[in-house]
Amino acid sequence: MIVGMTAAFAACAIVVASSAVAQTYPTKPMRLVVGFPPGGGPDVTGRVIAQKLTESLGQPMIVENRPGAAGYIAIERVASSSADGYTLLMMSSNDTALPSLRKSLQYDLERDLAPVTLVTIGPMVLVVRTSISAKNVKELIELARAQPGQLKFGSGGAGGTVHLTAELFNSMAKVDIVHVPYKGSADIVVAIAAGQIDMSFPSITIAQPLLDAGKLRALAVTSAKRMSSVPTLPTLDESGLRGYDRSAWYGVAAPAGVPKAIIVRLNTEIAKAVNAPDVKQSFLKQGLMVQTDTPEQYGAFIHSEVAQNAKLVKSAGVKPE
Repeated sequence: MIVGMTAAFAACAIVVASSAVAQTYPTKPMRLVVGFPPGGGPDVTGRVIAQKLTESLGQPMIVENRPGAAGYIAIERVASSSADGYTLLMMSSNDTALPSLRKSLQYDLERDLAPVTLVTIGPMVLVVRTSISAKNVKELIELARAQPGQLKFGSGGAGGTVHLTAELFNSMAKVDIVHVPYKGSADIVVAIAAGQIDMSFPSITIAQPLLDAGKLRALAVTSAKRMSSVPTLPTLDESGLRGYDRSAWYGVAAPAGVPKAIIVRLNTEIAKAVNAPDVKQSFLKQGLMVQTDTPEQYGAFIHSEVAQNAKLVKSAGVKPE
């Protein structure tokens, strides 16, 4: 009985100490590590968060760009940092594919990071060349089934978000559309417009200029819900691929072991910041929709993304480096 009471008191003491730390946190500058160069989606999202947290928490948050190895360098940097809440990671959807794309990692994504919150999702748009006969998703699937291995889709590289988004389409639609890698999204949409490839899944911001010029045709969005910026465009789920839901996304994580109270406080402050009307509108102009959640929900989401990407990498025949 005494042992049980001692354990209970110890647990209470830990909770009280954690809460006290969270009340005084932060007492020095914080760092948000971004695994990509300045100007891209993760960097832009990270800088908005950093500015807002600087204002709300009263300490500067510095954005530290650590590009290279598809985000691996940044993840390793944060995973090996002190578990005090002063070094955070701007995660991207690419991060959850790395465990399947690299033979050896110096970290375990789920073991060594503590999820804070999902921040934004960026649905992609299924676009095709205007000379193709398919006017909707159903017709595209019928065309692909009639010509197995003949249609081509472009992506920014094997194992990337766009590549695996297309492989999920292949799997669920039971078609064989061939992957053609390019250097970046801008090159891909130009190649579609020129008729060099048939389709891809770029962001709406990348595709919009050529859609407006009538040089691409949009068939659907990849998210579970329609995008408010293109409300007439159906989802792939509505178009017959029931359960299809895939987007590029960005979120925040900390090193494993950061006190729970600090994680909760960061979660609350980030959610408050990015759900402000002006911030939501700013993200929407970049093709991003704000979507925050609890640390537990974000952890479950990361787990499901890692598992889905592992299946897609295997089915696509991508060999780990």
